[in-house]
Amino acid sequence: MMENIVQVQELTKEYPGLVAVDGLSFAVHRGEVFGFLGPNGAGKSTTIKMLATLLRPTRGTALINGYDIVRQPNQVRQSIGMVFQDPSLDERLTARENLVFHAMLYNVPRREVNRRIAAVLEMVDLADRQDHLVRTFSGGMKRRLEIARGLLHYPAVLFLDEPTVGLDPQTRHRIWQYIHELQRQHSITIFMTTHYMEEAENCQRIAIIDHGRLVALGSPPQLKEQYRASSLDEVFIQLTGREIREETGRPRPGSSPRGHLRRRR
Repeated sequence: MMENIVQVQELTKEYPGLVAVDGLSFAVHRGEVFGFLGPNGAGKSTTIKMLATLLRPTRGTALINGYDIVRQPNQVRQSIGMVFQDPSLDERLTARENLVFHAMLYNVPRREVNRRIAAVLEMVDLADRQDHLVRTFSGGMKRRLEIARGLLHYPAVLFLDEPTVGLDPQTRHRIWQYIHELQRQHSITIFMTTHYMEEAENCQRIAIIDHGRLVALGSPPQLKEQYRASSLDEVFIQLTGREIREETGRPRPGSSPRGHLRRRR
């Protein structure tokens, strides 16, 4: 029986008169690459923020690495790494200085810091740029450095929010090579969102949410078989009525401009 490292039960986030996340329940197995997909505004970011203790749920529970996101937030934060969609590096510092600062924040043992920094920089092919200012880096290099930073404290779960958005196909392919390598080396669980369905094929299982609710869960082959589809794109369209790469958040006919949020029942 597989061990669950993320367990979510009836997780809900409400705002005045609206429900952004509506009773989500699912589990993520230790060591797997888990895809979390949905249209823009479906509740993905809200869910991830709750799991990362950045938002407090209205009700429901979630455990990360055995720790409760509400009652044990500090232990949860020590158990996770985050790579946000928006850049969060300090561009006035060098690559190495960014990593040293992160090591301090996460209490990486002092005797371990240099070894871990060298290892993650080597993994993402930035060892020769460690003393360069981050503002001189390309978008792909910054993304690789953010992944290296997310790994530095050996998180049990690494959250990747659109890890390759805006990057060229060659750089996206290289970043996926790094992701698979780190998973093999450290048995890290990857919890990721993506707008690229070819990337979603890399996931062992996928959860699809729409309007804050779970609408499908399974491996890519299982989902394609279940919905008699030749691709994950077709599965996604069947379930949500939209293509995953629709970036503007246009509502479906008959829905409100904020149609991703359910009215409070």
